[in-house]
Amino acid sequence: MATDAEPEAAKRLRFDGLVWLMLSSVMFVMLGSVFERVSPDSMADFGSVYYGSRCLLQHSDPYQESDLLRTFQADHKEYASAPDPLRRVVMFCVNLPTLLAFVIPFALLPWGPAHLLWMFLTAASFILAAYLMWNLAATNAPVISGALIGLFLLGSEMLLEIGNPAGIEVSLCVIAVWCFLRDRFVPAGILCLALSVAAKPHVAGLVWLYFILAGGPYRKRAWQTLAVAAVLSLPAAIWVSHVAPHWMAELQANLQTASTHGSVDDPGPAGVNSQSHGAIEISLQTVFSIFRDDPRFYNPLTYLLCGPILLVWALTSLRRRFSQDRARLALAAIAALSMLPIYHRLHDTSLLLLAFPAFAMLWAKGGPNSWLALLFTGAGAVLSSDIPVQQLAIHSAHLRESTPGLAGQLLTLALARPVPLVLLVIGIFYLWVYVRHPVLDTREGKARKIAQHCDS
Repeated sequence: MATDAEPEAAKRLRFDGLVWLMLSSVMFVMLGSVFERVSPDSMADFGSVYYGSRCLLQHSDPYQESDLLRTFQADHKEYASAPDPLRRVVMFCVNLPTLLAFVIPFALLPWGPAHLLWMFLTAASFILAAYLMWNLAATNAPVISGALIGLFLLGSEMLLEIGNPAGIEVSLCVIAVWCFLRDRFVPAGILCLALSVAAKPHVAGLVWLYFILAGGPYRKRAWQTLAVAAVLSLPAAIWVSHVAPHWMAELQANLQTASTHGSVDDPGPAGVNSQSHGAIEISLQTVFSIFRDDPRFYNPLTYLLCGPILLVWALTSLRRRFSQDRARLALAAIAALSMLPIYHRLHDTSLLLLAFPAFAMLWAKGGPNSWLALLFTGAGAVLSSDIPVQQLAIHSAHLRESTPGLAGQLLTLALARPVPLVLLVIGIFYLWVYVRHPVLDTREGKARKIAQHCDS
């Protein structure tokens, strides 16, 4: 009777966790759709790649503001009548040619159906990625994992609201991780990771690096991924080079313009536009810039802090034998740490989906680490949510002026920069568990016991 009751109880727990996840998925789509209709930032980030791709179709240079503006005006007629966030996308294009080429099928359509199809693909891919991470986590803690991932979904409505490509590209990266760890649909996983790396290498690159360091068949899959990414990127680069021969210099100039003091990508206090949801940057430079708004200060300090941490992660991944449990911990750590050294925005925190399987594993084992995992991972799910972060940014904008000195800086740090702080804590925690408490997966542990028994 006990053996019959145990599978039934496990099935019930999985069903309960899945219900949490499905309800949250429905709410995620509903919230995102509502905010997309009423927000002044509606589909602003999708507009950037959409009009850049339409430039290419018209044999214009997407990295020239005049060409981008002309393409934009063809749809909107009057530049001044368009919403401010959407008008800002025609100032400069900072997307790689590969990403612009991927959006060509959408750019062939008028804006209306194109942005609706983009929203559908974003929602479908992100929900699938969330489900696959729950599938990994459900073997250990189905209900609490379903609840936490569901909470994370609810806080990610901005992916549908502004349509940033990260919603799809990060989802493809997460889907690829599931394919590799489950050893299922591996060719599809290689293609997904290749698309993600080619479009947003600064987001998926360190996840790809983990499989290089893991060795064995995973290293082979990583090299295959790189080959596919190169094959996908080469035609896009050739096309863009034909249309815009100086695109590399123009892209570099656009990136520098976007990062200048007071501009949208400036990590300093002057560059954080609290009224624009998509402009919230989460790199560690935003933390140090509160104390001294000077790139010569906050850039070296960020690299000095992140460099040794990433080196420890890389050496541990290279030296330790691969196991499913170690892979969960390594990916959870790098999902958080990868967003700290260089430019990332709030929507890139969707990569934290990779942390939930590691959390479930630690939660099932019990002990102090389980509660720390719940505290830090839960804080990440809440504090990286779009609405809380936006509201904190809006209501804390005056703190630096109204509260001078160190007290004002610390208050600003706590209220206006919660995301990079919680990412740093999550990354260090999972790295600490990864380094100090390597966990063998069940199959490897059983294999060792059998080998020891045979030797005796």
